[in-house]
Amino acid sequence: MDKDTAYKKILSLRKLLEEHNHKYYVLAQPVISDYDFDVLMNELIALENANPEYFDPYSPSQRVGGAVTKEFKTIRHKFAMLSLGNTYSTEELAAFDQRTRKVLENQFSYVCELKFDGVAISITYVNGKLDKAVTRGDGVFGDDVTTNIKTIRSIPLNLKGNDFPDEMEIRGEIIMPRKSFEKLNHLKLIENEAPFANPRNAAAGSLKLQNSKLVAQRKLDCFFYYLLCPSLPYNNHYDNLRKAKDWGFKVSDFMVKCESLNDVIDYINYWNTERYNLDFDIDGIVIKVNDFKQQELLGFTAKSPRWAISYKFKAERVSTKLLSIDYQVGRTGAITPVANLEAVQLSGSVVKRASLHNADIIENLDLRDGDYVFVEKGGEIIPKIISVDIEKRNGTETKVFFIKHCPECGTKLVKTEGEVQFYCPNEFHCPPQIKGKIEHFISRKAMDITGLGEGKTELLYNKKLISNIADLYDLGYHDLYGLENEISDKDNGKIRIIKFHEKTVKNILEGIENSKKTSFERVLYALGIRYVGETVAKKLAFHFENIENLMQASFEELIAVEEIGEKIAQSILSFFSDTYNVDIINKLKAKGVKFQLDKSEATDSSKVLNGLSFIVSGIFSIERDDLKTLIEKNGGKNVSSISSKTDYLITGDNPGASKVLKAQNLNVKIISEDDFYKLLNNL
Repeated sequence: MDKDTAYKKILSLRKLLEEHNHKYYVLAQPVISDYDFDVLMNELIALENANPEYFDPYSPSQRVGGAVTKEFKTIRHKFAMLSLGNTYSTEELAAFDQRTRKVLENQFSYVCELKFDGVAISITYVNGKLDKAVTRGDGVFGDDVTTNIKTIRSIPLNLKGNDFPDEMEIRGEIIMPRKSFEKLNHLKLIENEAPFANPRNAAAGSLKLQNSKLVAQRKLDCFFYYLLCPSLPYNNHYDNLRKAKDWGFKVSDFMVKCESLNDVIDYINYWNTERYNLDFDIDGIVIKVNDFKQQELLGFTAKSPRWAISYKFKAERVSTKLLSIDYQVGRTGAITPVANLEAVQLSGSVVKRASLHNADIIENLDLRDGDYVFVEKGGEIIPKIISVDIEKRNGTETKVFFIKHCPECGTKLVKTEGEVQFYCPNEFHCPPQIKGKIEHFISRKAMDITGLGEGKTELLYNKKLISNIADLYDLGYHDLYGLENEISDKDNGKIRIIKFHEKTVKNILEGIENSKKTSFERVLYALGIRYVGETVAKKLAFHFENIENLMQASFEELIAVEEIGEKIAQSILSFFSDTYNVDIINKLKAKGVKFQLDKSEATDSSKVLNGLSFIVSGIFSIERDDLKTLIEKNGGKNVSSISSKTDYLITGDNPGASKVLKAQNLNVKIISEDDFYKLLNNL
């Protein structure tokens, strides 16, 4: 076969296979047998192998996998993947409906969708081709799993038609159908491996496999439920998703429009029982306001949209025996009791442990050794004890009393007035607290020291190579190379081997060195001062500019900073009054860790916007997040929605029309990006 004929045949086979693939995996309407499909696929693969110059990463042949991903790159989401607010009763749903109606004066409709129990994914398409697939992660950063996503046959590599946007983002849920899950666990049992707890965990684990060929064998599926693009064809959610089906996306046929709360409740009641007849898991229903302009009017909270809510089906509850209670010590010294239970099947997984949270919970439950307890999953994720199965008591049970001394170091526990938690005050010599502080220090949102996760810090501590966060900067190649240890997982009984190979050591030492460039606000967060989270650390850093100013600040100076209350101020004073903490900071400074703002940051920062609140809308000459940072650095506050208390709406190109209208109605000042810079210079 000559080259020209081969190329035409390859193109013909690709088009034919894409069509069959769509009919089988998206429409569930196959027109040829699996055998005939495989014959066509093998013919295509043979032709592509014989003519490598015609390779196309978007060919149907690439779905079989084979590429190996050694490391999943972390990527920042262009638009944060927010979580939905949850509700568990029709009363809470009615309250959501009332809040919505209070804001929206005109008639509106809801869209109801199944809440798939899987792994959220965000996929970008450029010129109709799959460009990038990123996991939800923490909502801001996720992992690039593009290679693995391409093996999922219900996800189009090339869009159908020609009327799709040049660039668009679509979000969906990667799921493992029950048949695939059962087959996978059967194979694991045959190979003497621990089975997956549920399809959700199996899907999550499959997405992070390094060999895409193995991912292809897992038979994952995907439903899409949200489009993001400045130029969508319709001004509402429902019609855009219907259009997405025309482009080749798998959108649930069970999505419906509802004109009233009663319609929504009828939909929920139907699926509360009918969900067991599906071939995949769902854990609730998602309710969204359909119209985009009405969505804009409703706006967002810091964590979730006000125009959508998730109704979670009532959690399954089972009775099982309490075997014992462990007491865990966190990095702040907080003591958390954890119940060890007789293994029981609950919502698709085996439960052996459940948190009891604190002493008050144990007391309120009137918990006794030998009790049978009712367990359910909070949000069908985290097991928790709801109550005692009183009918199973036989009189031999003995009352459970909360411990008085730290289970790790023996120090007498303390409890601050007004708090429910008991604490171990021995924070500098209690092993779990020390290890917890180190793990917090190296975490991604703090110093982001890559390579030191997965039990490695615990190994270094146990080997007496580190005893505090400053010791990390004294580690050398010969301290690390060749170390290894076994780490066991209490929940599933698995044992992992931690080994420090040459590349591992190199990555750790590079991560430690690079952490010296970490910005002051993140270093401040990394110190682990109680109650000082990311936002508070940023406020303190930009207000005081360096660690010396912060350490010398009085109580009055601290509470004068926005969002710093008495409890936080007292915690900061207590932290810096301890010579041990001061000594650690001095050691870190000596190693080159940054404890002051960069000159550019310090120069740019001011208090000229103190007391002013801003909302930004549109496209600007700089990234929107950079503009928000500029507001915060100069004392201003970013808000998520417009109210009469908002001082300024900063508009760029293509601002939200509803935001502008609302600002006008509330007499909020509307300014351009240039006006904002003038505001900075003139105030």
